[in-house]
Amino acid sequence: MAPPALVRRRILSSVVLGLLCVGQPATKASAARPAVAELSVFAAASLADALTEIGSAWEAASGSRPVFNFGASSDLARQIRAGAPADVFLSADTAQMDTLERQGLVRPAERHDLLSNTLVVIVPEGSTARVTSPRDLAGFGKLAIADPQAVPAGVYARSWLEGLGLWDALASRVVPTLHVRAALAAVESGNAEAGIVYRTDAARSKRARIAFELEPSQGPPIRYCVAPLATSRRQTALAFVAYLRSPAAREVFVRHGFLVLRGQ
Repeated sequence: MAPPALVRRRILSSVVLGLLCVGQPATKASAARPAVAELSVFAAASLADALTEIGSAWEAASGSRPVFNFGASSDLARQIRAGAPADVFLSADTAQMDTLERQGLVRPAERHDLLSNTLVVIVPEGSTARVTSPRDLAGFGKLAIADPQAVPAGVYARSWLEGLGLWDALASRVVPTLHVRAALAAVESGNAEAGIVYRTDAARSKRARIAFELEPSQGPPIRYCVAPLATSRRQTALAFVAYLRSPAAREVFVRHGFLVLRGQ
């Protein structure tokens, strides 16, 4: 009869060998599973909800996963100019795309004006303030807008107020934020008594309400544009841009409140 210590060693060896045998098929299966191709998409913060939904549909149809980097268009363009690995850029204005085009990072024939939006004035949901016109903004201590020096939503808002001759009177009350979603959050939290954001952002909020909406003829023309980067994974990037212009994607954008530009 084998000594107890030898029996224990034999049992332990059998258990280890069994575990290794069980693990091997899983390892082979994992190695055989193809990796999902990823597409890096830099996009304006206001597009987050719509693009997340569109991205899921695109992945199911193509097998390629869009990885989104949402933020202020001006900041995203700066990252791209600094060499950030982006395949597709969706900007909330044409100025940022123009800059990339001038630097050879975007090809003119491959960029497209895609969407439009509308600016609205918002107040906290529980606010009793009566705001029916731009001049009523003078009654608020803090007005949240995206950075009016760089971020498209803020630049649009400033242009609108300058056109009305109100910017100089309101400039000292402006609370500049990183992007339009941050301006919405400032009003939702009560850190600002009013704000100017896109209608699509205000529509998703349960803690802020629209006081009034700009007439299309009042504000500056809002243009979202899209393009693959010249250094991108070309075929996949071009296919994704084409999908963003497809009827399926248009339906999602419209449902989220965007205006699809003619010909898109």
